[in-house]
Amino acid sequence: MPVQTSRRPQSLEPGAPGRVPPIIPTQPGPGGPGGGKKRTKRKDPLWAKLTVIFGAVLMMTSGIAIVGSKAVIGQATSSIDQGNLLGEAGKSDAEGGNSLDGPIDMLLLGVDARQRWAADDVRSDTIIILHIPATHDQAYLISIPRDTEARIPAFEKSGYKGGTDKINAAFFFGAQNGGGWEGGAQLMAKTIKSMTGISFDGAAIINFGGFKNVIDALGTVRICVSHEVKSHHMSMVDGKPMWNADARKTGKSYTPVVHKKGCREMEGWEALDYARQRYGLPNSDYDRQQNQQQLIKAMAKKATDKGMLTNPLKLNSLIKAAGKAFILDTGGVPIADFIFTLKGVSGNDLVTLRTNGGTYSPNADHSKESLNELSMDMFKAVKEDKLADFVVANPNVLSTRK
Repeated sequence: MPVQTSRRPQSLEPGAPGRVPPIIPTQPGPGGPGGGKKRTKRKDPLWAKLTVIFGAVLMMTSGIAIVGSKAVIGQATSSIDQGNLLGEAGKSDAEGGNSLDGPIDMLLLGVDARQRWAADDVRSDTIIILHIPATHDQAYLISIPRDTEARIPAFEKSGYKGGTDKINAAFFFGAQNGGGWEGGAQLMAKTIKSMTGISFDGAAIINFGGFKNVIDALGTVRICVSHEVKSHHMSMVDGKPMWNADARKTGKSYTPVVHKKGCREMEGWEALDYARQRYGLPNSDYDRQQNQQQLIKAMAKKATDKGMLTNPLKLNSLIKAAGKAFILDTGGVPIADFIFTLKGVSGNDLVTLRTNGGTYSPNADHSKESLNELSMDMFKAVKEDKLADFVVANPNVLSTRK
């Protein structure tokens, strides 16, 4: 479906509400405080900008190959599974429909599915809203805690009658009775829209198992571990990482994987295992949320590495791995149009934000969490495309991860 003519507000002029104020911090460079040169914005290739927009979704085309050619992008991304992940939560005609001229909001859902698991036995423990303002020059990641108490609407497709539960259960209930992952995503999107008022332009389901292959295709990613943590999932057997269940089956001695504090290059298995951890971290799932946002940002940065543009073998491996890592819904807009619309976003323009101040916020009976008033104001700012101004007024929502 071609992109329709705009029914949304046009991109705003500098200084208008929703425009990213210049005091929003990005990664410091040589021209930062104390530097002698004026910092210029890096001109990342278009395919790398796509990486910022979908996280792992986006590592699939070469900047050299796509210059001036949407047809080449379409060919390179043809292996991506696409589906209807939004259902009733897509933007209405009154909200702009499938025009990309205004602010763009995407729902990113991470599932940790194993091959032996049934399609209707999965919950989405990673829930991220990606917001790009109407200026299309910055991107924000906001995580919703998995244990947030939510009113989950009825969902005819799976026969779910509606009820109150942890928000990650919405995916599970939507996937029942043949709903599958599409049904799970649709009910999750519907639940979030009901809770926050945010409608979406697109969505992606990211399988963290497939994510490993994407990172391996990149080579490594640089991750800074803030708190030492012992893995709840993996152990080392004869110097090789294995799932705990598989390690026990070997009959050999094994030791838990321990992620030591400090910055280093991580292979795919290590980066993903670290991003999965919540037990043993000071703020549990909130630390995991920040670590997962950090991983997406690290992948986006690595994707701009010049070696990825000049090595055909690496590039082909990356495209193949990305095609197996996720399911994508662009709301009927061709992927190529997303790339070219968001060409103003670069790797350093990705801002990661925290809900509830980055700490557990229990509800009345302490069985689940509630989103505090500041977090709900942040989601209101997303809906109204005033998030940049909100962050300036509330800098404590910025992630503490490097």
